[in-house]
Amino acid sequence: MSKPNLRGRLFWSHLVVMAIGIISMVTIGWLYSPRLFVVYLERIESRNFSAAQVRTQLVQGFHFAWGRSMVWAGLLGGIAASSASYWLSRRIIQPLLEMEAVTREFASGNLDRRLPAYDIQELTQLAQSVNQMATELAQVEQRRRELVSDLSHELRTPLTILKGYLEALADGTVASEPLVYQRLARETARLQRLVNDLQELSQLESGYLPIQPQSLAICPLLRSLVARFQGQRLPEDPVQIKLDCSDDLLRAWADPERIEQIVVNLLANALRYTEQGQVVVSAWSEANRVWIAVADTGVGMAPEDLDYVFDRFWRADRSRDRTSGGTGIGLTICRRLVALHGGHIEVESTVSKGSTFRFWLPKPTEPTTPAKGVQLR
Repeated sequence: MSKPNLRGRLFWSHLVVMAIGIISMVTIGWLYSPRLFVVYLERIESRNFSAAQVRTQLVQGFHFAWGRSMVWAGLLGGIAASSASYWLSRRIIQPLLEMEAVTREFASGNLDRRLPAYDIQELTQLAQSVNQMATELAQVEQRRRELVSDLSHELRTPLTILKGYLEALADGTVASEPLVYQRLARETARLQRLVNDLQELSQLESGYLPIQPQSLAICPLLRSLVARFQGQRLPEDPVQIKLDCSDDLLRAWADPERIEQIVVNLLANALRYTEQGQVVVSAWSEANRVWIAVADTGVGMAPEDLDYVFDRFWRADRSRDRTSGGTGIGLTICRRLVALHGGHIEVESTVSKGSTFRFWLPKPTEPTTPAKGVQLR
């Protein structure tokens, strides 16, 4: 047995209210109106007017007139109340039916429809929520299409190279030399890095990534990372790495592994786009925040590019291939990780002068033991 819809519920609720009102009016009128009429006759008799002989006929006439009037009042009132109930129910249900039709179009993939404002404030608020949901769904769908397009573009190059070399090795066009296998290994490593970055980005964009925040000493961490990068470079290298952080008591509430991942990504990115000069890693305290910055003297970026620098697969220098330019997801992961800690990352850059990426982390409220994990939904 199907349940009654909202229109039926509203209509019958109005009829029930009307019926209760009519029954109450009829019952009270039937019980008390004749008595009040008799009291009125007694008052007339107190003025030396005898109505005893016709009292019964008067009361019967009153009952007859009153009953007829109640029948017509109930009939006309019921029709008027039913009409008003139907009109009010339709006025409320019609927007809901329109919302149902629009959401069905959303489900079929048409996210362009929008709901108008209504006379009822609550329905207007609901319509605005539905419109906002449609806008967010459209943005998600657009990002999904862009991701599929970008991902297919990123995978096409290494797969084409691998296929070409393997076919050439199979038909004997290319000799089996170590250089060929090294090239194949590099392309396979590129695919592996891309898949790993995409997996981590997927975890971040799903709204959940476990972290272990704790009271973290920033300067010792940065010192070890800078030393690691310096150990991989020659003394005569045209790009020098420097550290500007002397306060070993500078602490932030963060996950050491994730912060190391962010700084390593920013450092590698700065060195990749800096041919000569220096890359400076610095940290300082400001109110209840700890700032970390990576500044370089590289090629820099144009002002119109700064809004897209954290978008996945975006590159300011499109002449670089992925061997020298990375997977194009590193900065997107950095932004997600910083946001997961409750901080914010930003960039300043000037063409031919360099770029500065900086982000802040919250200070620890108290030096407690590491937390078990944090969820971001």
